[in-house]
Amino acid sequence: MNLKVINTGNFKLDGGAMFGVLPKTIWQKLNPPDDNNLCNWAMRCLLIEDGKKLILVDTGIGDKQSEKFFAYYFLNGEDSLKKSLNNAGVDFGDITDVILTHLHFDHCGGAVSKNHSNGVFYPTFQNAKYWCNKNHWDHALNSNAREKASFLKENFIPIEESGQLMLVDENSKISENISFLNFDGHTEKMICPIINYNYQKIVYMADLIPSAAHIPINRVMAYDIRPLETMSEKEKFLEKASNDNYILFFEHDLINECAMVQKTDKGFSEKAIGKLSDFI
Repeated sequence: MNLKVINTGNFKLDGGAMFGVLPKTIWQKLNPPDDNNLCNWAMRCLLIEDGKKLILVDTGIGDKQSEKFFAYYFLNGEDSLKKSLNNAGVDFGDITDVILTHLHFDHCGGAVSKNHSNGVFYPTFQNAKYWCNKNHWDHALNSNAREKASFLKENFIPIEESGQLMLVDENSKISENISFLNFDGHTEKMICPIINYNYQKIVYMADLIPSAAHIPINRVMAYDIRPLETMSEKEKFLEKASNDNYILFFEHDLINECAMVQKTDKGFSEKAIGKLSDFI
């Protein structure tokens, strides 16, 4: 098995929204905001070569939305999904499987592309199976008013229409080395892949713990639909992660790709932090 970090670019989100009720006097030291209170965040994906499978976890925001849409998020950085995959020696047609942790636009936008000459949407990875939790898929199709703006149907309906959609449940595995943890605090049935790699366990954190700054239990995003459940889920997960030395892979941390955690008298914190290559 081989693992490669795939950076798809950065975007900006309101710092208060990303840190919830945490006071700005605290969070501004964790991720300094600009004059508009916006903090910069990564959209970091993971490429897994597992036997004959070439698996991509999440796809970033993509490039098919309107200029008006992207203007809200101040896309920045030199990376893109295609550029990073190509730099890893991979093209879109080589991907065999795409795991979508959930269907918010910054996680699945690159899963579908647009033919600008005729306006047709089509799956970016023509030879891939796309994996998504069944309950989450149904939730995205019939969303609540709070999340509706994050579920853009052009980002995922073409996957179903192409016949490439694979729906999973809480007990599914897509290989002997990759299974899923399920969480309901951020959105309904978000899946976080847990990867067995050389006797280590690496967990792709998606939006349960989007950055190292979100490790403490009380640092919960305002985007979460069930923030108290997120806190409970984080506590249970971090207890297991600290006991079993999990490697946490962060999707949105601008600087840190991974961390390992420890439990102290003051709660959970990182005991090691850095790039994926520092841990494997």
